[in-house]
Amino acid sequence: MLDKVRPSLASFFEGTNPMPPMHLGTRYDTSGNFLFEPGNTVVSHLVEGSPSEAAIVAVRERIRAMRDADRLAFTPVSSLHMTLFQGIIEYRRRLPYWPSDVPLNTSIDDMTRFYLERLQGFQPCPPFRVKTIGVTPNGLTVAGASDEDERILRLWRGALTVPFGYRHPDHDAYVFHITFAYQIRRLVDERAAAWQDLFDDCLSFLEREAPVIELRPPAFCSFKDMKHFEELLVLG
Repeated sequence: MLDKVRPSLASFFEGTNPMPPMHLGTRYDTSGNFLFEPGNTVVSHLVEGSPSEAAIVAVRERIRAMRDADRLAFTPVSSLHMTLFQGIIEYRRRLPYWPSDVPLNTSIDDMTRFYLERLQGFQPCPPFRVKTIGVTPNGLTVAGASDEDERILRLWRGALTVPFGYRHPDHDAYVFHITFAYQIRRLVDERAAAWQDLFDDCLSFLEREAPVIELRPPAFCSFKDMKHFEELLVLG
């Protein structure tokens, strides 16, 4: 069945990726409960009540309805967002994921206050639009709705390296996404074709019903776990 799955999805299946999911045990447990993992980030939440939010929630529900969806830990609808720039997080206290001029043992709350000060007066980049380009067990892969939108997304990421004080190794190749869920267990190979059919249908549905995803302006947020991202400072 795996020969029917696109290469980008192969890592979600047991036959091609027997390794345990990366965040299992730190971000969530084997029962799908989200664990304490504080940090901060810059995200754009979905626009509540918008047609594109309704379409995205419909796709999320279709994934949840799959008979083996118990292998996924779903985040709440209210938390749905696109990450624009990754901040610091408790279990990644090392360079280059942390500003080199701040001690690695600085508390997360102190780091959030530190960034709030640094972000005062931040000059926002132009607005951007995004579209869905793929559907996976984790959620949506997204990109700029046009070449210019993609350029602006990368412009935002470049500008945010200054107040945050670091540049992630994947800075230029970062894949934008909207997470629905995290894998507790890899999917079984025999179900690959059914999942691929679902993802193809969902992508066609979103291309038709939500050709552009409506997002709120980028905001600096704090979080205690993956269930809620508190907007502290709107940057857009």
